[in-house]
Amino acid sequence: MAATFTASLVPVACTKSVLKPAAKAQRAAFVSNGSIKKTTAMQVWTPLNNKFFETFSYLPPLSNDAIARQVDFIIANGWTASLEFSDPSTAYVSNENTVRMGDVSCLYYDNRYWTMWKLPMFGCTDPSQVLKEISACERAFPDAYVRLVAFDPIRQVQVAGFLVHRPSNSVEHQRPDKRSV
Repeated sequence: MAATFTASLVPVACTKSVLKPAAKAQRAAFVSNGSIKKTTAMQVWTPLNNKFFETFSYLPPLSNDAIARQVDFIIANGWTASLEFSDPSTAYVSNENTVRMGDVSCLYYDNRYWTMWKLPMFGCTDPSQVLKEISACERAFPDAYVRLVAFDPIRQVQVAGFLVHRPSNSVEHQRPDKRSV
């Protein structure tokens, strides 16, 4: 069994440090990142057909009640809700559907703009209005992705965004119980 040595650094002459044994060295019985229950619950991520969008896309589809609570949060923060939709072929960033500016790619915010459904909902204070618009967008474009985004009028940036509708025929997504092995 290997000896255990715990050290602490002690400054010497303001520019050097010396290794000094600690008063009480403790030895770990085994390597662990938590309880046995935690380590056996770990799974391997499935990289095939397991794409995600922004916030909440790792969760099962949100219910209307869950979406309404998020809209309440958006309204409470003074943000403006807006709906966007996209065809599945252009919903994800890829080399085939993105116009790049030469070799620019690092931090380049490409293909993040989807088609806007109507105008942003300025002054909206009722989540049911947003739910009606989501439903109308889903009826008009049943095979498109629909996301709800929120804009901060002070900072003039998008501050939230999450998927509210995924096409029923989407194949690049796994159900939560199938995402890991």
